[in-house]
Amino acid sequence: MSDVHQYDPELYALAGEYVLGTLPVEQRRWLEQRLEHDEPLQAAVAKWEERLHPLTGLAAVQTPSPRLWLRVERSLDALSRIRATVEPVRWWQRLGLWRGLTAASLAMSVLLTVAVVYRPLPEPRYIVVLAAPEDRAPGWLVQASDPSEIQLIPLAAVEVPADRVLEFWTKGDDWNRPVSLGLVEPGQRLRVPLDTLPPLAPNQLFELTLEQAGGSPTGLPTGPIQFIGRMVKI
Repeated sequence: MSDVHQYDPELYALAGEYVLGTLPVEQRRWLEQRLEHDEPLQAAVAKWEERLHPLTGLAAVQTPSPRLWLRVERSLDALSRIRATVEPVRWWQRLGLWRGLTAASLAMSVLLTVAVVYRPLPEPRYIVVLAAPEDRAPGWLVQASDPSEIQLIPLAAVEVPADRVLEFWTKGDDWNRPVSLGLVEPGQRLRVPLDTLPPLAPNQLFELTLEQAGGSPTGLPTGPIQFIGRMVKI
């Protein structure tokens, strides 16, 4: 099942949250049980692993401290002992494919842990993967390691008609209207200061729309949505 159009939208979104690690603990456990026998869910998880694995290249190389590795080893040892006493080994965990996906997920987790959690960066930290509405293909990454600004990072090549521009927008759940964060050059990173906006919040909406040259004439999105996503706290 290689075409994302074949996935149920809710199932595909759930698989994406699972791979990103943003699901609540109870929902994650429920999904892991479902993975034992749900082939469409397994395929959706595999697709998200495949698409998000390139994000590991965005993390700068960091040298972890010896104390960090000791904590990781202790945590893994404790988790292994708990699982050995309360969980049987699942058949799908024995397959080479799923071992490979687990390894990719672990590599991503370690990189994000070292680059995001253990770097001396200010709190809070947020991330958004902006995906195309039609096929949910990731196109941009929004991240905030500093509460005073966000970064928009391209993940894939984007084509924009010569007489159109991409405009970047955001809207909090309790805002009356979206706010423009500026025009975006395809393939170019963008840093956006947040001094005049309310603090970032989970579930905050971000999107890129296709607007006429110079940007929206109304101060509101007028063109079709090209990429969209909601913010999660990490």
